[in-house]
Amino acid sequence: MKDLEKVKNTTTTICQELENQGYATSTIKIYRMIYNGLIRYMSDQEITDLNETVCLKYLYRRTGYKKDGLYGNGNRKVNRVMKPLEVLIYYLNYNKVEYRMRPKSAPYTCPKQFLDEYILFQEELEERHNAVATIKSNIQKVEKFLIFLDHEGIQDSKCINPSTITKFLASYKDNKPRYINTIIYVLRNYLTYLYIDGFTDDNKSASLPKMRIMRNAFIPYVWKHEDVKKLLDIIDREDLKGKMDYAIILLVVRLGLRVSDIRNLKFSNIHWNRKLIILDMVKTKERIELPLLDDIGWAIIDYLKNGRPKTKCARIFVRHRAPYGPVGENESFYRELHRYMVAAEISMPLDSHCGLHSLRSTLARNMLEAKTPLPIIAETLGHKSIHTTSIYLKIDLVGLRKCALDPEEVFQ
Repeated sequence: MKDLEKVKNTTTTICQELENQGYATSTIKIYRMIYNGLIRYMSDQEITDLNETVCLKYLYRRTGYKKDGLYGNGNRKVNRVMKPLEVLIYYLNYNKVEYRMRPKSAPYTCPKQFLDEYILFQEELEERHNAVATIKSNIQKVEKFLIFLDHEGIQDSKCINPSTITKFLASYKDNKPRYINTIIYVLRNYLTYLYIDGFTDDNKSASLPKMRIMRNAFIPYVWKHEDVKKLLDIIDREDLKGKMDYAIILLVVRLGLRVSDIRNLKFSNIHWNRKLIILDMVKTKERIELPLLDDIGWAIIDYLKNGRPKTKCARIFVRHRAPYGPVGENESFYRELHRYMVAAEISMPLDSHCGLHSLRSTLARNMLEAKTPLPIIAETLGHKSIHTTSIYLKIDLVGLRKCALDPEEVFQ
C-alpha cells in the first residue's frame, strides 16, 4: 500500500495549499471529506494506482451518477465530489494546485494522421508571439476542421481538395458573414502553414473563397450622458467587489483602456509620483502613457486599501474568490456591467452589444465632439493606425450633440 500512502500525503498537501490560498474553512472540510472517502474506497478495493478511471468509479459509488470523464456539468451533489477529484488528478500530473474551469466537453483528441502538424502549428503560433486568446481561438477552429476531415475519411493533408473545403465551409452557412470570414482567415493561415512546412504539395488555401468584409463598416455604439451617470451611481462603492468594478469602469470611461490591458495592469504600471499609467498594450505590443487622473487614482487606492483580497499577485485587479490570483484571460467583465445596467434600468438597442468596449467608443465620441484631432484620439485609445480611429467619423455628430458626455461634468 505504498502508493496509497502517497495519495494520503498528496491530499494532505492539497488541503494545506487550499488553506494557504485563502479557501473557506467549510470548503477545505468538504475536500478532506471527499479525499478520506476516496482513500477508504481505494483501500477496500485494494487499489493503489490512482487515475481518472478510479475517480469516476468512486464518483459513481458516492453519487450514483455515471460520467465519461471529469468534464461537463452535473447537479450540485455531483459537482461537490467532482471538483476535489479534478484538483487531485491535476496535482498528481502537474504537482501544483491551480484554479481551472471545468471543460464543458471532453478534451480534444486530434486524429492521429494530423497529430504532428497540429502540434507544430500550435508551436508556430506561439513563436509568432500571438496573444493567448488569439492562439486559443485559432486552434479551436483548426480542431473543428481536422475533426471534419477525419469524418470525411481524409487520411493525409495532401488529400484535401477544394470540394472538401467547400463542404466544410457550407456547415457555417447560417453564421454571420463576419464569423465566416474569420473561419476562412484561419483556414488560409493553416493551409498556408501546411504547404510551407511540407505537409502538402501545393498551397490548398488558393481554393478558399475571397470575402470582402469592410473592417470599419459598423457604427460604434455610444452611451447617453444620463446613462453613464446612472451606471456610475448605481455601483455600490461600499461593497468590496464594487470598489473593483468602479475602478475598472472608470479606467474605460475616462482613459479608454482596453479590457485586456485592465486585466494585465500591474503595480509597476502605475507611477504615482509622476501621475502616469505606463504600460505595453496587450493587443498592439506598443507602449502607451496615460495620465493618472485624480478620480481614477483615488478609486484604485480605495480598492487596494479596502477591497482587494490579500494576495501576492502582481496584478492590481484579482479574483474575489479563492484562489485570489489574476482574473481569467478571457474575462470581459460583461456580467458585472450588465448587472449594473439592469439595476440602473438602462435600456440599450437590441442589436447592439454594449460591453465595456462601447464605453471606449463613448470616450472617442466625446473627444471628437471637443474637436480633438484624430492622431491624438488614436494615441489615447492605443490604435496603431489612424484608419482604425477614423470609424468614429461615421457617428452623426449633430444628432449626438444632444446627449454628449462632458467627463468633467460627470465626475464633479
